[in-house]
Amino acid sequence: MALNKYMDQVVFGLDIGTRSIVGSVGYLEKNKFKVIAHYVKEHESRDMLDGQIHDIGRVSDSIAKVKDELEQQLGVELKDVCIAAAGRVLKTVTVHKDYELPEETAITGEHIYSLELMGVEEAYESINSAQDKIRFYSVGYTVVKYYLNDYVIANLEGHKAKKIGADIIVTFLPEDVVDGLYAAVEGAGLQVANLTLEPIAAINVAIPKKYRLLNIALVDVGAGTSDISITKDGSIVAYGMIPKAGDEFTETLVGKYLVDFNTAEDIKKASVLNRQIAFTDIMGIKKKVSPKEVREVYAETVANTAKEVASKIKELNGGKSVSAVFVVGGGGKIYGFTNAIAKELGLEEERVALRGEEVLGGVEFIDENVKKDPLLVTPIGICINYYNQNNNFIFVHVNGERIKLYDNDRLTVVDAVLQIGFDNKSLFAKRGKELNYKVNGEHRLVRGELGEPAVITVNDKEANINTSIKKNDRVKIIESTAGKEAEFYIEQIPEYKSEIKVYVNDKLVICPKLVQVGNEIKTGDYKVADGDEIEILDYYTVDRLVEFMDIDITNSTILLNNVEAYGDEPVYENFSLVIEKNEDFEDEIKDKTDNKMQEKPKPQKTKHTKKIVVEVNGENVELSGKEAYIFVDILDFYPFDTRTPKGTDLITKVNDEICDFYAPVTAGDKIDIYWTN
Repeated sequence: MALNKYMDQVVFGLDIGTRSIVGSVGYLEKNKFKVIAHYVKEHESRDMLDGQIHDIGRVSDSIAKVKDELEQQLGVELKDVCIAAAGRVLKTVTVHKDYELPEETAITGEHIYSLELMGVEEAYESINSAQDKIRFYSVGYTVVKYYLNDYVIANLEGHKAKKIGADIIVTFLPEDVVDGLYAAVEGAGLQVANLTLEPIAAINVAIPKKYRLLNIALVDVGAGTSDISITKDGSIVAYGMIPKAGDEFTETLVGKYLVDFNTAEDIKKASVLNRQIAFTDIMGIKKKVSPKEVREVYAETVANTAKEVASKIKELNGGKSVSAVFVVGGGGKIYGFTNAIAKELGLEEERVALRGEEVLGGVEFIDENVKKDPLLVTPIGICINYYNQNNNFIFVHVNGERIKLYDNDRLTVVDAVLQIGFDNKSLFAKRGKELNYKVNGEHRLVRGELGEPAVITVNDKEANINTSIKKNDRVKIIESTAGKEAEFYIEQIPEYKSEIKVYVNDKLVICPKLVQVGNEIKTGDYKVADGDEIEILDYYTVDRLVEFMDIDITNSTILLNNVEAYGDEPVYENFSLVIEKNEDFEDEIKDKTDNKMQEKPKPQKTKHTKKIVVEVNGENVELSGKEAYIFVDILDFYPFDTRTPKGTDLITKVNDEICDFYAPVTAGDKIDIYWTN
């Protein structure tokens, strides 16, 4: 075969499966893939189980035999090969992540990306901490649902919210599986030119890009497991698997007919072809069974497997069915399987179908004896994928450390960051330490200032977390910094700005409210410490009021609301304090208080005293001995204790109007005085 014209375009693809190894060699010409050599070899023993290589040496020998056979067909030496990691070794982690914002904010793309990144990081930490000595690589993620203030929403961007969230499926590949594949291939004298995932290889053939706007599931039913992928809105959005497939059906026949595994496999295949089946069991007894009888034996297993496949499809598709299902792989040809899936998904039977010859229309086999079959979809897809993408494991350097990444053609700085376990919080600007304190028992919070985000370069050029990276790139990250810690002073507390007004010797005195921190009185310039319990007092004591006014009360008598008072007794808003001293005392008050005091107009005097009757808290009270009366005079005739607080505020009213102690009182007035909380 003359290949010189195409040798620089020829690709060798190898599907290393649980039951067999399929090798294909071909080239792409005018959008048609031409297969120029093809060979299938079954494993001589069960060297692989559920897609995992158990005996690297024996698998290497089988690969070498496939390679030798293809080289004989072609007459050329094969050195490089494209392979695929089985979908059955993919691990998925589903996480729910919430992102709370300091205040109601219009959601941007950056907020959404940060939310998704936090979810991926949480999944990464979860899977790598839960597995003993097994390292996993992230190969993609899918957002199943977004949440706006805990309600499901299709698109977060542009909405205002204080809290956003997402359900995210993150897909991982275990390192030991990849290393095992590389070792088996290299043991056969080959080098890996490209590595993809089997679900990607299959879907590239079975579901062309023009169909991916539709919500379709692809189920690749192999021997050990059924690999599932979902397309929607033009992309492959999720991968998954269930650990049941063709071997499950075969093993059902082993027990029923008392035969070895290979004989049971032949019986299964014959039942699909609708042929009368003859075999010899392990006792040497020859038997004949009809296809119908065999189908009845494995019918329940088929139904159960279909049910699990449908359940996984719904899980990967956000809890709902898809529009259609394409089934490929040898195991998918079992009788009744596609109809059972359709039933479980609530689809018409024709919407779940085997895809073989019809999806290989763009493939031409030089050997006309090769039948186009669902079994060939994945190996051909591995070859075609070589032209479509450059999926492989590559090496990059992050802060001098060499790391391996799965190249899905969309690698960015953030993928490298996740792989080295760099703390997500070290990428984004951090706030300085916040300040927590209490005011009158109510919790308050002051946030620290924002610092600087991480400084990122790729190959010494300025970059960010979304910058694309490729093989051998050098990424440097200087982690983000924290901003200035929160600072707050008592004078910034809103309640502190109010005042208390009292009367001292008939003069109005305006006092700033006192603030107590612990057992100490603090002023407005006190810097609040974390954990402080602050009480803003709505009263002064007699001693503190006198201290504030800077008055010497030596040898003085103090009356509080006309009752003799002592130093620790509280003085509330509008209380009256009278300090009786020598005749020079008024001058002393005037000299020392300055603008702290304002003259309060005194009631106009008359020449004669008189008696009046008022109603106090519903009782008639007679006032006497004065020419005119003010509110505070009532306390000389009505028994009310102002010394012992029985609430937080003392309410004083004349005729239902709030008043102070110097409000005029006349005959017949309705007076109210009481404590309230």
